[in-house]
Amino acid sequence: MNLLAQQVRRGGWTLVVFGVLALVFAIATLLWPAVSVLAMVMTFGMLSLADGLVSLLSIFRKNVALPNWVLLLYALVSIGFGVLAISQPAQMAEAMMWLLALWLVIAGIARIVFAVQVRKLVNGEWMLALSGLLAVALGVLFFARPGIGLVTIALWVAVGALFYGVLQLWVGIKLLRQRRL
Repeated sequence: MNLLAQQVRRGGWTLVVFGVLALVFAIATLLWPAVSVLAMVMTFGMLSLADGLVSLLSIFRKNVALPNWVLLLYALVSIGFGVLAISQPAQMAEAMMWLLALWLVIAGIARIVFAVQVRKLVNGEWMLALSGLLAVALGVLFFARPGIGLVTIALWVAVGALFYGVLQLWVGIKLLRQRRL
């Protein structure tokens, strides 16, 4: 059995876990869309703040490949974004929508490419490609309609996460069944 086939079969559990997490996220967002938007922004803010602080501390390490001025600039931008996202989540949500749109397009393309790569190893790889197309479509929608309300965005994200979760579960379970054979 070649290396790619072994990795694909082992990846079944990863897909199942991502599928379950996506479904939990989707249900919570459908139940509380406005709160979910603010929570997402604040979570990204906390992650950005932590990343900025770690980068700031990295200036004092000798074995970091980046120049100190790059680390300092990155740290200040990350800390600034983090503080704004935590203190003004509603205002930062629109900016994050643009980042989300970009991420969805890139992640969707990556899923489609992966589906093409494993098409001879996995029967039903079109479901993975479909989850990629869904991500790209959602990203394009966010780029095309920036004025969509934040709650509507949360609902779209929830629906996308719901489909994504189901598709990930389906492919993951299929991979796990093939693993047993």
